[in-house]
Amino acid sequence: MANQQTFVFKVSDNLKDEIIEHYKDTTREKKPPYSVFQADDGAGTVVTLYESGKIMFQGISADIDYSWWRDRERHLNSRNVDAEIDAKKKKDEKKKEALDDPRFKHVSTIGSDEVGTGDYFGPIVVTATYVSKENISFLNELGVKDSKKLTDEKILEIAPTISKKIPFASYTLNPDDYNKEGLTNMNQIKAILHNKVLVSLTKKDNFDYSYIVVDQFVYPKKYFEHIYRIPEKVTNITFTTKAEDKCYSVACASIISRYIFLKKMEELSKTYGTIPKGAGPIVDEFGKEIAKKYGFDELKKIAKLNFKNTDKIKELLK
Repeated sequence: MANQQTFVFKVSDNLKDEIIEHYKDTTREKKPPYSVFQADDGAGTVVTLYESGKIMFQGISADIDYSWWRDRERHLNSRNVDAEIDAKKKKDEKKKEALDDPRFKHVSTIGSDEVGTGDYFGPIVVTATYVSKENISFLNELGVKDSKKLTDEKILEIAPTISKKIPFASYTLNPDDYNKEGLTNMNQIKAILHNKVLVSLTKKDNFDYSYIVVDQFVYPKKYFEHIYRIPEKVTNITFTTKAEDKCYSVACASIISRYIFLKKMEELSKTYGTIPKGAGPIVDEFGKEIAKKYGFDELKKIAKLNFKNTDKIKELLK
């Protein structure tokens, strides 16, 4: 049996119409989600053009179709598609190597993570967890990974199971308290809250661990500058980027924080209607409706007023 081949690259805008015209007679009626078309050229290649601009050639003769459109790109746009693909492969491999950090794979760790710092509405939730090396296989089977890579439905499903088995400490900073404190530097807030839950967790028990891991959102020197006035500090921290992908305790902290955040948003939504997450235009519109219905001061209870959304809501109210 001939080998199946796959080639993918992003098509230049001035070539898309030519591609669509070329395959119009072999286009399939049904196409995959988010695709412009899918065609079977009859010679063993399936061609799919996606809305993102990526084109994929699959099949025993995929190299022939790929070579044709690669050469068209070179002729029309002076692009070296082969070099671009090689560069992407090297970049992906480098990224994979960076995430494949052996330090945290088979040892007990404490890790912390936060949720809500990019959301106008709702609290900031920070959690620290302790994951013993004996519990790594349990978490792996459960499908634990960074909460940003899990659906909210999955988090609501697995977080209660995790929180029953994995020791944790969590702190929720509600918008009302956030606004009363007049907080402005988000990195300082995160540093203070990370320290708070780490201190709380390490006091719970004499945990045996190899690392305390925190996702690096500032340089370590700056992190400790943010908390230097706090009497009790956890200082033996290993800072690393993409910590949620490398360390199970940080991933668990991410999931539990997200679970608490989602539950709080559900609670607020019972009073105000379904509250949108994030900080985009839909959030501004929702904020305007809240201010019109309850008065502008009501936002103090449910939103972080130092976000730029506040000024946008004021403009919408004019």
